[in-house]
Amino acid sequence: MRKSQDELWERAMTAAQQFHAREGHLRVPRQHREDVDGELLGLGSFVANAGPRAAKLSAERREALSALDMRW
Repeated sequence: MRKSQDELWERAMTAAQQFHAREGHLRVPRQHREDVDGELLGLGSFVANAGPRAAKLSAERREALSALDMRW
């Protein structure tokens, strides 16, 4: 079953929060995949792509990433 964009965002943020809690930063290698409840998510790609798309993200989403020390 295909997930909505909001569902994909929530899963990616869960992965980002999990990585940040474990590593203490959000400098994720581009190829890194994070295991979230048995599902491997391309967290490295998500973080790398979020930076250039920052202007298109809602303020809420930018703030959520900034709270994890996202490097813009």
